[in-house]
This record gives sequence, structure tokens and C-alpha cells, in this order.
Amino acid sequence: MIENIGLLIVRFLEHLEIEKNNSKLTIRNYRFYLQRFVNWLAANYSNKNIKDLDIDTIRRYRLYLSQLSDDEGLTLKRVTQSYHIIALRSFLRFLVKNDYEVLAPEKIDLPKGESKSLKFLEENHLRELFNSVDVSDEKGLRDRAILEALFSTGLRVSELVKLNRSQINFETREFGVIGKGGRARIVFVSDSAAFWIERYLAIRGDDFKPLFIRYSKGIDATSAGEKMRLTARSVERIVEKYVKLSKIPVKASPHTLRHSFATDLLSNGADLRSVQEMLGHKNISTTQIYTHVTNPQLKDIHKKFHKGNRR
Repeated sequence: MIENIGLLIVRFLEHLEIEKNNSKLTIRNYRFYLQRFVNWLAANYSNKNIKDLDIDTIRRYRLYLSQLSDDEGLTLKRVTQSYHIIALRSFLRFLVKNDYEVLAPEKIDLPKGESKSLKFLEENHLRELFNSVDVSDEKGLRDRAILEALFSTGLRVSELVKLNRSQINFETREFGVIGKGGRARIVFVSDSAAFWIERYLAIRGDDFKPLFIRYSKGIDATSAGEKMRLTARSVERIVEKYVKLSKIPVKASPHTLRHSFATDLLSNGADLRSVQEMLGHKNISTTQIYTHVTNPQLKDIHKKFHKGNRR
């Protein structure tokens, strides 16, 4: 078995938590990915030490990942395979930084990702989505407020569910969040979103801390209603529900509304740096994925010069 690899992984995960300030979800995922690698290594190379890892071993592990399937015969998606390799490279990078003689992480290439088109909702689709919500009761008001808030703020779903009702300043229409990687930013709320959130809070008969709460499985008032907080998965289901009801031609998710937020800003003249700040992106290169769908100049050039536009 590999010498001290379990202890090294523990130290690496502690490094992610303390030094890198990664989220609990990220740390949990890295632990899972690295444990899968350790299990595979132990089953195939009983005498191999962490210092003995080479490109051929990594190649065989990647082949294993590509062929791994569940009970229904479904294999890992390419992006999931990439996550496994990213975790392994990060672990090796940590070891190199701490003077261990191991395989250089830059020698390990990432699997080529699948090309994905950027999904966002047009104005008419957003209108249909919002109007599909029956706001005659508290649950409906909550759902409308959630949809409006996602589009208005560009929040990640994980950030949305962490919100407390005391966070939002309805006078200034803004609040602060700690986002991915522990980065703080100011989030702004549109007049429409503020209207629906205030309507929702006005009808609430509780004093629970969470901004958005569940209405199933009974009431648990302990810890200021913390156990009533809506989960990220529940918000995903809420969005899925109204996408089906509205019959819009896009399979939208909470992240689609985040894309729609960014696309709307850029299409109406916002600069890339400002949108980067509002999305909480560390690198502007991440924000640049939106430019190809929001550059009106490209559309004008296509219309002017493409032969298919001449009749």
C-alpha cells in the first residue's frame, strides 16, 4: 500500500479548508475523488509508493475512469472525469509545494471537455416563466420571489439558499455575500425582485432567519428556523417545475438564470469588468464566455457582409 497517502490527503484537505478557504462541498468532492484514486491504486499496484507515480499509471487510471459505470451501465461524464483529474493534480501540486518528490502535475493533461452551448432566456421566455407561478398563496409568492431573485442578482443557487431575511437592505436594494472561493461582493436587487421578495416576507407568519424556507415535512422552529431553510436541490426542482409549466423551449436551471442575468447586462451595454464583479468571477476569462452572444457589432457585421442576407 502507498506510504502515508491517507495522511497526506488529510493534510491536503486541511490545506484546502484553512489556506484556500474552499467550501465544504469542494472539500467533500476532493475527498471522494482522491479516495477513488487511492482505492484503484491499491487494487492494481499494491507495492507502488506515492513517489512512484508516473504517466503510464495515470494513463491507466484515466482509462479506468472512462470505463467506470454504475449498476445501470451509465459511464462517467467527461466533465466528471475531469474533476477526478483536477483533484489529483491539485493534490500533487500540494505535495510538490511541500517538497515531496512526485510526478509534476503539469505533466498530466485534462480530458478534453465536451462543447456546450451557452443557455440563457430571452425576455419573452423570462416573462412566461415568471407568469407561470400562481402567487395566490405563500408558497407561490416564495417561488416567484426566488425566480425574480435569481435573474435579478445573478446569484449562484448555493449563495441564494444561504441568504437570511435580515441581509437585504430594501432601501438601497443591495446586500453582501461571500461567494465561491471566499470572495466577498455586493449584490444588487432589481425593483421587480425587491417587490416580490417584500410581498413574500409580508405574508410570512414566522420569524425564521432564512430568507427562503420550505413548506414540507413539518415545522422545526429550533435554531431560529435554520432547519426550515430551503436547499439548493429544492430550488433546482422549483425552477424545473415552472420551466415545464411555462413550456418555454429551453431546459433551464438556476444557473441558466445566472447566465440570463449576465447576458442581459452585457446586451444592454454593461462593461465586462463590471459584470465580472457582479458575478463574483475570479478571472475575467470566465466572464468572457458571454461576449459571443452579446456583441451587437458581430451581428451587424454578419447582416452586412454575409451573402445569405442579400436578396
